[in-house]
Amino acid sequence: MSIKVIKDKCTGCKLCVNSCPKSAITVVEKRAVIDLEKCNLCGACLDACKFQAIIIEKTQADAKNLKDYRGVWVFAENKNGKIAPVVFELLNEGRRLADTLGVELSAVLLGHHLTHQHQELIERGADFVYLVDEPIFSGFIDEAYSNALTHLIDKYKPEIVLAGATTIGRSLISRVAVKLYTGLTADCTSFEIDKDSRCLLQTRPAFGGNIMATIITKNHRPQMATARHKVMKEAPIQKDRKGKVIKEHLNGSLLTSRTTLLDFISDLSQKVNLTEADIIVSGGRGLGAPENFNLIENLAKSLGAAVGASRAAVDAGWISYSHQVGQTGRTVCPKIYIACGISGQIQHLVGMQSSDIIIAINKDANAPIIQLATYSIIGDLFEVIPMLTKKFEQVLK
Repeated sequence: MSIKVIKDKCTGCKLCVNSCPKSAITVVEKRAVIDLEKCNLCGACLDACKFQAIIIEKTQADAKNLKDYRGVWVFAENKNGKIAPVVFELLNEGRRLADTLGVELSAVLLGHHLTHQHQELIERGADFVYLVDEPIFSGFIDEAYSNALTHLIDKYKPEIVLAGATTIGRSLISRVAVKLYTGLTADCTSFEIDKDSRCLLQTRPAFGGNIMATIITKNHRPQMATARHKVMKEAPIQKDRKGKVIKEHLNGSLLTSRTTLLDFISDLSQKVNLTEADIIVSGGRGLGAPENFNLIENLAKSLGAAVGASRAAVDAGWISYSHQVGQTGRTVCPKIYIACGISGQIQHLVGMQSSDIIIAINKDANAPIIQLATYSIIGDLFEVIPMLTKKFEQVLK
């Protein structure tokens, strides 16, 4: 998109100057002048101009250029030499998408003193690993990372780029999308391919999770998206898989940054590690009061499980936010998820629907969680949970 002033129509009235939220417009010799470095193309000046002297032109990518982009890429986020688990989930999805499109799956690995990480990515499904090993990548610096990833995408032209919706992923991939003038869909829960157009169908919750929206990037490449951890299944390990490592050496301008990482200090405070738990017992509004979370905690203790909660329970102040499962909390994928007194609104289901086994305890046989559950117990949780806890304590003792 571009913006310009039609000089023959502009009168220098300054209405556009007053309307611009970025102070990007000045009047010089009775003509509006737009500072393109400040302008974000919001269009406020178009509405303010009575003489239609300002226009925004939308440009579409040439269809021929779209065909130059091929391949599926996954950004292989790593910290302290360890690949983030969400990367293995994206490699599983990326492998499926690449096979559907008939293209290669690649991973991009940025870091320093990297050893075996590239082999992990190949064993999880990557055909190629683009490896950049430089001192500046020993810690995450968004400017240097975004410069490097943008350069690699410009050079090799993948049609799809996926990243984890982590703190690092969210900071990085949005910068890259802006640099490449392409779209980005955040927090996707599923991906599919439209075989006719080769468009990536990016599905994510919208309007507070009340609907699921499917978004496409029709006229620009690459198609970029992020997915939250534990929404998708990890790619299986294939020890005998072969792949190719492509080492990239970047020049000095791409390895500079206005910021310097001085130190990294880990957060040692005690928090509930829901995302890595094999068993989770969650409570919802059906518990009725905060003191009734003792039922959930006792059941979880008997199973060696973590304690989760619905947003309703957290918003009511019954339990801290660190326990919240759902779209606005943690996304989990345990082997067993036990939902107690949780109706199963879409916001909650998005955060736990990938669990291997879902057990729902609810007195409402028509609750949405019952439809999703592997096993359902229709009954009063105040009777069911103590019985289950007692039985588990006996059996697992």
